[in-house]
Amino acid sequence: MHRTRRGTRGSLTHQVNEALDASVLRRVAVGYKRAVPSVVQQGVGNVLGNLGDVNDAVNNLLQGKVGHFLSDLGRILINSTVGLAGILDPATEMDLEDHNEDFGQTFARWGIPAGPYVVLPFVGPSSVRDGVGRILDGRLNPLCYVHPVNHRNIGYGVRVVHDRAGLLAADKLVFGDRYVFFREAYFQHRDYLILDGEVDDSFADDF
Repeated sequence: MHRTRRGTRGSLTHQVNEALDASVLRRVAVGYKRAVPSVVQQGVGNVLGNLGDVNDAVNNLLQGKVGHFLSDLGRILINSTVGLAGILDPATEMDLEDHNEDFGQTFARWGIPAGPYVVLPFVGPSSVRDGVGRILDGRLNPLCYVHPVNHRNIGYGVRVVHDRAGLLAADKLVFGDRYVFFREAYFQHRDYLILDGEVDDSFADDF
């Protein structure tokens, strides 16, 4: 699903996000990676993944992937109980596959075009379609309903730092114009997810 996208000049939002990442977020993520034991990081990832399975299940159902919906539903039920609220991941050991789905992918399956590439403040690469999808994804995530609000915000903060820590190894893979790189990488990754991995890798053709 190759696209030709003109323009190589990064947006102001991209530049601000890059500056914030370099000065704050990346440093916090490095500290988290070094200071927090790997077993705790794994538990945090499992809990966040269990919360995300709710979104996966709903979107699989909306896309008509009944088998994937049942698998994700099973993951939620097992990991939320036997897995101690998601800290452990016995569902994976039971061969219940995790399916990464969101409303952006669902909209794509419904034939809604991606629209222009946009860089969201404090979030990063997106498209108009995926930006709208993110709003719905957020409302579906159980974190949205945690009270009091300060506990909810702590949860969001942990998720941001944990996710950024998971990308540290990929930092050295970025080359060339960073804005163009992230734009092309974003669309390639989204195509891969939307088509469930059945997509040709034409990423190198854009450079």
